[in-house]
Amino acid sequence: MPRFHHRTNHLRLSLLSVALSVAAHANAQTIRSGQTETEPTDLDKVLVVAQRADRISNGATNLDIPIKETPQSISVVTADQMRDFAANNLNDALRLATGIQVEEWETNRTNYLARGFEIKNTQVDGVGLPNDWGIVTGAMDAFGYEKLEVIRGANGLLTGVGNASGTINYVRKRPTNEERGLLGVSVGSWGKHRVEVDYSTPLTSDGRWAGRVVTARESSDSYLRDYSNDRSFLYGVVDGQVGENGTLTFGYSWQQADSDGNMWGALTFNNADGSQAEWDRSASTTQDWTYWNTVTRTGFIEYAHHLGESWKLKASYNYRANTSDDQLFFAYTVTGLDPVAHTGLVGWAYKGYSLMQSHLGDISLSGTFEAFGREQDAMFGLSLARSRQDYLYNPTDSSSPAFGVLPPFPYAGNAVAEPDWGERVLDNRADQRLKRAYGATRLTFTDRFKAVVGVNWAGYEREGVNIGEAFSQTKTSPYAGLTFDFNQDILGYASYSDIYQPQDQTDINGEYLAPTKGVNYEVGVKAQWLDKRLLTTLAWFSAKQEGLANYMGYDFDGGRYYYAPVDVQSKGFEFEATGRLGERTQLVFGYTHLQMDGADGHDTFPWAPRNTANLTVSTRLARLPTLSLGIGGRWQDRTWTEESYTTMVVRQGSYAVLNAFATWDIRPNLTLRANIGNLGDAKYINSMYQIGYYGAPRNYSLGLDWRF
Repeated sequence: MPRFHHRTNHLRLSLLSVALSVAAHANAQTIRSGQTETEPTDLDKVLVVAQRADRISNGATNLDIPIKETPQSISVVTADQMRDFAANNLNDALRLATGIQVEEWETNRTNYLARGFEIKNTQVDGVGLPNDWGIVTGAMDAFGYEKLEVIRGANGLLTGVGNASGTINYVRKRPTNEERGLLGVSVGSWGKHRVEVDYSTPLTSDGRWAGRVVTARESSDSYLRDYSNDRSFLYGVVDGQVGENGTLTFGYSWQQADSDGNMWGALTFNNADGSQAEWDRSASTTQDWTYWNTVTRTGFIEYAHHLGESWKLKASYNYRANTSDDQLFFAYTVTGLDPVAHTGLVGWAYKGYSLMQSHLGDISLSGTFEAFGREQDAMFGLSLARSRQDYLYNPTDSSSPAFGVLPPFPYAGNAVAEPDWGERVLDNRADQRLKRAYGATRLTFTDRFKAVVGVNWAGYEREGVNIGEAFSQTKTSPYAGLTFDFNQDILGYASYSDIYQPQDQTDINGEYLAPTKGVNYEVGVKAQWLDKRLLTTLAWFSAKQEGLANYMGYDFDGGRYYYAPVDVQSKGFEFEATGRLGERTQLVFGYTHLQMDGADGHDTFPWAPRNTANLTVSTRLARLPTLSLGIGGRWQDRTWTEESYTTMVVRQGSYAVLNAFATWDIRPNLTLRANIGNLGDAKYINSMYQIGYYGAPRNYSLGLDWRF
């Protein structure tokens, strides 16, 4: 139903009430934030301001189905959780989600993993995005999002391509019905300074149109030698009512993230005698002349029109442009380091520029119809996505000292002079197109037995310069899910989905790998506890992917990482509990057990931890209601990898990273925030995915929020 209209629709209202009661993460407003909804006083009024907030997740199927009744595992990270734990960028925010592995294998490049595989599929406000939005370059600011939904398992129905890992749905902040604002300032370890402003206001006297502006500015040095970051973020959005049945929303965001002293690649831990080197946590391979600067721009427009009481037509357009200007230095060894002198590293310098532009248009029709004597839900849609990626580089003389033998490690930031760069030339260009037609229906056969059935047709095309032969392929992928209510609190489900994922990795010849294909199964039980305040999910999953890109190393002649296709099967189980233990205490607990086998049946992908657990607990003290305390963290068991240049093994033992926070409401509109990161000061290598560097030691931050 329209966010601004009150219409009698008992199905959606009942689904909304279930979603509000079973999932604490769906309750985005808290007592602390003081964000209470406005109650309508006249049921006959056309305008119902309290309806702007959409409480039902539809990221998995695009149907209005509560999380409890969706036949897949879904975790939600709310804006309140991000604020409590000072998760100001998406990397830190996703560490709060069950089953997510944040692999920061370089200071400026990150991959997200779930169930042992890369998360390549993303959505914004439930709209699937092109394949090439997978790798995150730089730290993306999280302040512009209301929540993050993580849908684990294949989800080709809505993204157009399916991968056994999962899908991240980024839900943008939208205007509120009353004027409100937030000004936040914080300081932290390594000279960190951050300022945030979030302001929303009606733009017309009747409240039909409203706008919101969100901005953040952050600068910081680092525990890593010579590394610093400077990030600015701006987001604006306007929405309003068009006629009696339409709503229009449009917005724009801009982020500039500049870093100096970044690492390209990471640390070397291999000694020539087979032992593993140990470094100080500040160790870095960078040189003073390195930098990596990115600018990301996004724009969107969305129109929704209600056709009678039961159907809604929605059309949207999303645009994203990302530029990356980088000057990098890489240190590697093919023999291993001398365990005493720490010599054996060789350098490699690079200067490049890339531009990526993506366009996505989507139109969908959703609503209800009568069948089997009951009201059923249905959704149909069409989408077209286009993207272009240009990679350019500045040639230089490979006989310069930047390509020679390096001093003993750790060396200083001025150990190697910056080479002379030539004029920028094109390395390669890739044009990708993804056409989709999709549909899904939720069929209610009895009060207890329901089914979600869907199908997605995708047509994928790729062509370009220096990327191999042009490629074109179509694929039809079915999706099916069944749910059965054992009683009003316990639900069982099973789901199946095809896997089809075009890949943006290239082989050693610079040609793109063929799409990976496979199947994904999931069986689970969801249950409500404590008068529907707590929701638990226990899921068993199995997925097989054929021709999946596997990292092999760096091709110095071609100047790129290269990959080879492998067949992998992932299976295991997950458990998550999320909600309220009482009136004041909130809990998120998750555990994942994973087994990964290669085509030969032997264990593979050893860099993916086989067991992980996450926990966040926060409470508002009964006798001191102005004080809130919380603790959270993540544990993973041991991992290892075979370093690609030396074929030597690097190991990381099991470890846990704990974080804590405290907030004090000095006044109803003034809150003091204190955070401690890595409470136990654990020392660990933060990625085995392509070899990483050490994670941050214990750190602190102090912030002040003023709400107006």
